[in-house]
Amino acid sequence: MGTGFSGEVAAYYARHRRGYPPEVLDAVVGAFGLGDGDTVIDLGCGTGQLSLPLAARVGTVVGVDPEPDMLALARRAALDAGVTNTAWLLGADSDLPALGRLLGDRPAGALTVAVAIHFMDRESLFRAARPLLRPGGGIVVITNGAPLWSQDTEWSRALRGCLEGLLGHPVTATCQTDDAGRRRNRDALAAAGYRVVESAVEYAAPLTVHDMVGGAFSAMSPELLPSPERMAAFTAEVRDALGGRDAVTERVRVSLQFGLPR
Repeated sequence: MGTGFSGEVAAYYARHRRGYPPEVLDAVVGAFGLGDGDTVIDLGCGTGQLSLPLAARVGTVVGVDPEPDMLALARRAALDAGVTNTAWLLGADSDLPALGRLLGDRPAGALTVAVAIHFMDRESLFRAARPLLRPGGGIVVITNGAPLWSQDTEWSRALRGCLEGLLGHPVTATCQTDDAGRRRNRDALAAAGYRVVESAVEYAAPLTVHDMVGGAFSAMSPELLPSPERMAAFTAEVRDALGGRDAVTERVRVSLQFGLPR
């Protein structure tokens, strides 16, 4: 059932993946008129980067993910933060109809999919979500910037070169965060009967070498992770490729694609 984000990879994900600035949460809450009476389903929730801050704005967030290790870390993060209005369910996009039966007569205010749509059957998912949503509710697909190794910056090219040396092959994955991926989301939402509205939030934030390396490792299969010794050497290689710098500035563009009721 899992997608490969287990064990040490899940730990890297929890420690090194970015969260979301308040403007992103404002946009999600505003688009669907969410409030403390609403339940939000965060599908592909990972370790809770969106679920946890969103829980402060709504009644309940149900985080759903196919990886038990990711859910365990999300639950731990919620406990550590004192967040008590979240629930964590093992499941995938194909389980959405069953989740609807669990919700019963309390439809959800929104379905969020953040940095996970490339693992899902978007056409089936968007159709299956419709009966679960209250009037005025909808779907939002979020991409939290481009992968660290695919950005048009000197530091990203340096990271990509180091990763290619480590893995022995070109590193070209975009995780469907590019224009082609957003077009697929847009077309699938429209085909499922939603009105599509798009927006973006841009910000700049520091990115340390450790977060750069950890973020890259959080996207690898567990069997590809290097040994601790090789990992330390790789971190040093990345730092050298950056001219000895310990941090850079990443300019992040968070893309939001809303599926609203017609």
